[in-house]
Amino acid sequence: MNVTYKKLWRLLIDRNISRKSFQRLSGVSSVSMAKLIRNENVTTDVLVKICAMLHCNLSDIMEMEEKSEWKVSLTPLLSFAEKKTKNEVIPEHCFMLGELFCGPGGLALGAMTASIDVPGYAIRHKWATDYDRSTCDTYRRNICPDNGDSVICEDVRKLDLDKLPPIDALAFGFPCNDFSVVGEQKGFCGTYGPLYSYGVRVLRSHHPKWFLAENVGGLKFANEGKAFEKILMDLLESGYRIYPHLYKFEEYGVPQTRHRIIIVGIRNDLPYEYQVPSPTVYSNCNNTSRFALENPPIPPDAPNAELTRQDPRVVARLQYIKPGENAFTAKLPPELKLNVRGAKISQIYKRLDPDKPAYTVTGSGGGGTHIYHYSEPRALTNRERARLQTFPDNFIFCGSKENVRKQIGMAVPCLGAKIIFEAILKTFAGISYESVPCNINLKNHEDLSC
Repeated sequence: MNVTYKKLWRLLIDRNISRKSFQRLSGVSSVSMAKLIRNENVTTDVLVKICAMLHCNLSDIMEMEEKSEWKVSLTPLLSFAEKKTKNEVIPEHCFMLGELFCGPGGLALGAMTASIDVPGYAIRHKWATDYDRSTCDTYRRNICPDNGDSVICEDVRKLDLDKLPPIDALAFGFPCNDFSVVGEQKGFCGTYGPLYSYGVRVLRSHHPKWFLAENVGGLKFANEGKAFEKILMDLLESGYRIYPHLYKFEEYGVPQTRHRIIIVGIRNDLPYEYQVPSPTVYSNCNNTSRFALENPPIPPDAPNAELTRQDPRVVARLQYIKPGENAFTAKLPPELKLNVRGAKISQIYKRLDPDKPAYTVTGSGGGGTHIYHYSEPRALTNRERARLQTFPDNFIFCGSKENVRKQIGMAVPCLGAKIIFEAILKTFAGISYESVPCNINLKNHEDLSC
């Protein structure tokens, strides 16, 4: 697959803009300009600047040329990295990444495609762990096809973490379902303790230069805030300055309302200060669900695009539900209404609003929770769900249909991860970028804030 900017040059000609004027008006550096001319990949920030200056979408300035039978999705701002080989030359300032609870590879893909204008700064896969077999197969196939042994399919509680290879960076989207600081606090660091503690153990045994930890936004309020405070204190006491922030990924061009706490940490002995990238840079991105699913159209033979069989009653119900409505807000005839007492869940049989980002893609749930198309009376396919998570179309998920649904819903949006990883690379390279203050502060722990 090759990127080409033929559309960009044609657009400049149509608008009577010289390349010199284009570079000055867009603020694109000479290095990035040279990459554009050579049809080489440039950073997300560069593409956003160009689209903002020309008041256009990404698809108006670039496209992918490849030999495969179907076209890779350009939506949104993310093209899949070429397969890595064992003989790949490691960049000079490369961070070798280890992952716990790696999932199908949303964080990894964001890390491997992250790039900045300073040569030699990159992130590469070293090892990853997860307990689900199909999830590990997905990760191997897409992230490290030539190094499958580097993916360890095992319950993290049974691993000898000290024997994992050395790394420069750690990423972990830690599960936190059963965390509690109440009562006897059984197994706080034991076999069945809170799983975040295994990330802390790796930090203390491997001492990576930086880490990225991810969890749901609700973690901030678990156990009246005590759980989150405990987690931050443990990370801090592992020898890191930490930068916790609640990211609203739809503000960064992701076509989905997805809010996640991301904690970036930098080792205390290193003279770098991370800053949260500003979402205003991405304010002109088209992050609607329509754009994500239709630009370009998903090829009929794309992987993981099987349709869900719809019960005729469900089809009849969806025909009464307008885009943006759900089973409780739509005007349904009596025979199609849901007989539900008590709480009315807003996402039950909710259809996407084509002119807004999608609501949050989840990995579980029964009937009525599969996310429903805005113009067709059906649930989204896994390929469509993957697009809302910004996975490219040539990212193939392994496993059963329901297992794939779970993998996609539990993943971190690749584009959101890419933006954060690029900010980390810029931090270490000494490149300034637009930023905002961290939005998470803990009472009586001001030293934990940015």
